[in-house]
Amino acid sequence: MRMNRKTVIPLLIFVLALLAGSGWFIRQNSPLGKAAEGQAVKGKQLYTCTMHPYIIRDKPGTCPICGMELVKKITATPESGSSTAKDVQPSATSGSVSLSPAQLVTANVATMEVKPEPLAQEVAAVGIVQYDQSRQAKVTAWIAGRIDRLNVNAVGASVSREKPIAELYSPDLVATQQEYLMALKSREQLRNSTITSVAETGEIVATSAKQRLRLFGLKESQIAELERNGKPATKVPIYTPFTGVVIEKMVQQGQYVNTGDVLFNIADLSSVWIELEVYENQVRNIHAGQPVEIRSQSFPGTSLTGRVSLVYPFLDPKTRTVKVRVAMPNPGMKLKPEMFVNALIKMPLAEGIAVPVTAVMDSGKRQVVWVEREPGKFESRDVVVGDRIGDRIQILSGLAQGEKVVISGGYLIDSESQLNGSVGTKSDKR
Repeated sequence: MRMNRKTVIPLLIFVLALLAGSGWFIRQNSPLGKAAEGQAVKGKQLYTCTMHPYIIRDKPGTCPICGMELVKKITATPESGSSTAKDVQPSATSGSVSLSPAQLVTANVATMEVKPEPLAQEVAAVGIVQYDQSRQAKVTAWIAGRIDRLNVNAVGASVSREKPIAELYSPDLVATQQEYLMALKSREQLRNSTITSVAETGEIVATSAKQRLRLFGLKESQIAELERNGKPATKVPIYTPFTGVVIEKMVQQGQYVNTGDVLFNIADLSSVWIELEVYENQVRNIHAGQPVEIRSQSFPGTSLTGRVSLVYPFLDPKTRTVKVRVAMPNPGMKLKPEMFVNALIKMPLAEGIAVPVTAVMDSGKRQVVWVEREPGKFESRDVVVGDRIGDRIQILSGLAQGEKVVISGGYLIDSESQLNGSVGTKSDKR
């Protein structure tokens, strides 16, 4: 009886599958089969890149991404799980890694010996030149009168304390001078009186009149000249309290002024203030007396030196900065008020340990450096960092004098520690 085709085909498939399974079972349990498979596993060596471990090749060469030489990849055998030889082997110490001489050259690994050194930080800031407020003054009218003559007619003119800047006519001042002259004559007449009280009265009247002249702004030299001439001056010169320049002029010749009216504003520019803007996270190490180097685009190639005179006790809430005042001489009046300048505040720090910034790897939670324990063998070390000083960073703890720290090629060492399961910086980011 002929069998149905639908029955024959499934039966043949089942018989073939049974034969294939039996052959695989015999081969797996045969000593010859196991040896052949083991030999195949042992004969296949893979290579990888230390910087890009996802690059896998079956023969030596260079990484297609970074160009570094490929190293042997650890491959476990089915029997023992042991690793094949590799150029870079993990050390027994946790957080340590060893590199071959070839890897050291390829990665450009460089080290430096740690030793204490004098540290100094520089804070860059911008500022504006301001008038020295201790060298500013207002010239006012000490008595009401008329400006008969102006010796200074424009803002910016230089003035001297030895030369009058204006002449004022005041009837009240003329009358007071006449009273003083009369008081002097009375004092001379009453000085020889046998009555003590009469002689004292003449002296009191003369002293009182002289004091009123002082209150009207007359100098001792002007009062002495009045005594010598014996007649009042119709025009009284007005002097400035110090030498400087006129920064504001409020009167015209012939103008009448009242007592206390401001005639001029003057400033001495031989010394100026510079107000610097320093961010709040930088101001903690700035103190009065620290040297400051000032540069301006108005005189390129030239620098001036001043010192911090005051750190303002308040913060600007809009800019989040603190003003630092620098008082400094201004030879030749190079620095003009309202001029922008650049400044470097030099802050000496205590002697300590500092390493290049490239030596420290910051994972966000930890700061790690690699220390060379012996040639080719490196150990990771957690450190506490302080201030950054240019291209160097201060180490507060974690390193000791005489240790050698990796300053170049540290990321290769860190990547090797990750491949070998050692403690590195990348694990903090996971």
